[in-house]
Amino acid sequence: MPNECDLQVLGRADQLDKIREWVGQAAHLAGLDDEQVFHVQMSVDEACANVVEHAYEGIEGGTISLKCAWDAETLTIIIEDCGKPFDPETVPPPDLSTNLETRRLGGLGLYFMRQLMDQVHFEFERGCNRLVMIKKIRPSSHVTP
Repeated sequence: MPNECDLQVLGRADQLDKIREWVGQAAHLAGLDDEQVFHVQMSVDEACANVVEHAYEGIEGGTISLKCAWDAETLTIIIEDCGKPFDPETVPPPDLSTNLETRRLGGLGLYFMRQLMDQVHFEFERGCNRLVMIKKIRPSSHVTP
């Protein structure tokens, strides 16, 4: 039976630090090493910042619901919001060959999530966005007593 924890916060930028700390604690409890924890925190931070900026677009009262569940092999993070629908297929891949001054803004967050996590899935149903991200737990990251 997997371990799990939940968090619900208002969809505001001032909640991102709380989310980062919470998901970091969950990732450590799941047995991820420091590098993996950082990858999870970066991915969740980017996803939640996108919810605040794009899904809710400054609308007050929207919430972000997060769930972490883990077993010996994987950590699964589910992020849900009921803001504006998001279709990741509408985001073109970033052109990493251009320099920063001429690169189009945006698109890197989704790219980083896909690079840092083992699986990234988006769904929109019943008026809500759902993002499922999975990180495999490296066997060497388990701490033995």
